[in-house]
Amino acid sequence: MLEAMQDVIELATAPNARERLVRRFMRVRGRTVGLVAPLTPEDQIIQSMPDVSPTKWHLAHTTWFFEVFVLNRYAQGYTAFDERFGFLFNSYYNNLGSRHPRPQRGLLSRPSWDEVQRYRDHVNAACLRLIRQAPDEMLDELTKVLTLGFNHEQQHQELILTDIKHVFSCNPLLPAYQTAPNQPAPNQPVASTAPQKWFENAGGLVEIGCDATDTAFCFDSETPRHHTYVQPYRFAGRLVTCGEYREFIDAGGYSDPRHWLSDGWNEVETQQWKAPLYWQKQHGEWQVFTMSGLRPLVDSDPVCHVSFYEAAAYASWAGKRLPTEAEWELFGRTQRVEGNLLEYGGLHPTASPCAGMGPWQMFGDVWEWTASPYSPYPGFKAPPGAVGEYNGKFMCNQMVLRGGSCATPSDHIRATYRNFFPPGARWQFSGFRLAEDL
Repeated sequence: MLEAMQDVIELATAPNARERLVRRFMRVRGRTVGLVAPLTPEDQIIQSMPDVSPTKWHLAHTTWFFEVFVLNRYAQGYTAFDERFGFLFNSYYNNLGSRHPRPQRGLLSRPSWDEVQRYRDHVNAACLRLIRQAPDEMLDELTKVLTLGFNHEQQHQELILTDIKHVFSCNPLLPAYQTAPNQPAPNQPVASTAPQKWFENAGGLVEIGCDATDTAFCFDSETPRHHTYVQPYRFAGRLVTCGEYREFIDAGGYSDPRHWLSDGWNEVETQQWKAPLYWQKQHGEWQVFTMSGLRPLVDSDPVCHVSFYEAAAYASWAGKRLPTEAEWELFGRTQRVEGNLLEYGGLHPTASPCAGMGPWQMFGDVWEWTASPYSPYPGFKAPPGAVGEYNGKFMCNQMVLRGGSCATPSDHIRATYRNFFPPGARWQFSGFRLAEDL
């Protein structure tokens, strides 16, 4: 967390609002460059499945976002680096015209990696000039759009890591993104699984969501803050572990349809799922592919890279259920935003010591599947124009995840944050904890 603390101190000591924007812009954009530093240009052009985007595309798309939503709107006389890039690097904004198909991003051998770097340099320089020269009356509005761009890039920082992990897993050499940090030395004991503890909440009529007037930033999907009714419930103190999930596998969990949702069982049969993504057996022992390469499965680590379907099936098998997002938020907002997040550097979920006031692991380690569909909060209205396409149009056929992961920047996450993925998605750092009615 040292890096995050240094960032906070640096921003807090900036002499004025413009300089704070400059420093944050350079820090966010610089971190992206740091994350891709271990990769070769060849690594950065591969698309291993339609849900994965090549690293080079992420670098260009985040740059395109600043060019379109910041420079084209606020920088008088700005000249685009290359007019063709709008078609190549628009992700899903229909208001901004047609775009290259997502499943074919891996075919973009051109522009070259070097040209994408020049693109980033061009847009960076223009943004920094704009921040320093914009009229005072424009600064508040500019700050809001830039802050959205910062958070958008942080989302793609996490995607860069999850996507390259999938890319490397498809390589027979199983290359490592980084050397293994924080692993026990040979013949040294690994962390044991802490006993599960349960926390009760009386529920009732509660408020959840973000008050956009009372926070520095939140996405529109986190608003408006509103009342909802929650039945009394019990909430697991820690995440479900690999060892616990292995018991589900050993009990025939992937061959017994009784605990599976119908769509989930269809996925099991169609995709031939036998275990979480990146698990494989060698000589009768489970191994798991990590950002540091292949390693023996550690039973006390939180289970990771499971779909909503797998999480729900395990919960049913264990006689429990997944928490709703409201139930999660009631506990999440009682905990500090700290834990095994991106700045920790491990890029792998690790066992919790379960020390101090719980629940534990609310932030970091894995995104936690909830039982809640990603739908609009009462009173939600998407903003007008292209920026309104950021979240609202995806509020269908997705499930909500909470809490961030080992690849989430610590200043990007909060208790009200609503991540969302289709229920069959497994390539994200996704796990779960249990709940039950009180």
